[in-house]
Amino acid sequence: MDLQSLAVTPLVIGSHTFSSRLVVGTGKYADYEIMREALDVSGTECITVAVRRERLIDAEGKNLLDFIDTGRYTILPNTAGCFTADDAVRVARLGREILTQMNNPGADWVKLEVLADKKTLLPDPVATIQATEQLVADGFQVLVYTTDDPVIARRLKEAGATSVMPAGSPIGSGQGVLNPNALRICLEYLKEDDPDYPVIIDAGVGTASDVTIAMELGADGVLLNTGIAHAQDPVRMARAMRLACESGHLAHRSGRIPKKLYATASSPTEGTIQFGKP
Repeated sequence: MDLQSLAVTPLVIGSHTFSSRLVVGTGKYADYEIMREALDVSGTECITVAVRRERLIDAEGKNLLDFIDTGRYTILPNTAGCFTADDAVRVARLGREILTQMNNPGADWVKLEVLADKKTLLPDPVATIQATEQLVADGFQVLVYTTDDPVIARRLKEAGATSVMPAGSPIGSGQGVLNPNALRICLEYLKEDDPDYPVIIDAGVGTASDVTIAMELGADGVLLNTGIAHAQDPVRMARAMRLACESGHLAHRSGRIPKKLYATASSPTEGTIQFGKP
């Protein structure tokens, strides 16, 4: 077996192709220098940025975009903080204008979030579907944040979403994958007529094992932010998340052994020499 067959296969989302299957956010870091180093170590090629203008400039007047190598990373603009379909569509269009002026390839897509309330940060399913339909009609490739509800996931794909992104657990909670069975059904529904349809687990990742679990379920990638940004050592955690994503992807492709109730000997017991006996 050659080493190429052991490599992580490319992630294809619409018109975009990446070597890394990890998408990393740019918010919540202690400072932009740590963010820049963590992004570098994570190996990501795609980073997500909240478009709202107040989030691009910090209290010291530093611009987030000054700390991002826009020639290295494809920016995925997101509509974080939007609570209506109209607001999300407006912010998505603003992001497109910003990235078009920057000549960044991320100008043609958006990570859509339409939240229901500030306490749970769960998506509003009706408004999310409405915004998806509007943005698709407006020419966007739409990556949609949603819950782990398989029915809603399927409706979003039918609405034209380029990728459906079910949450592992609530945003920023660090609880990991709470309902693997629901995610398995989401994957089944979304891939039943197109095995290559990209499904990204988005939200709730707390540590590297959470990423591995998500990838072993068959997800095509993981999007995370808080798990790195709020770690005690964000740069080390970024490296851990990178390795976990690669490990989980390779494990899924390898096919795990079935789970059994009883033990099975690692070495055969028949046809072997029993020491001490003729």
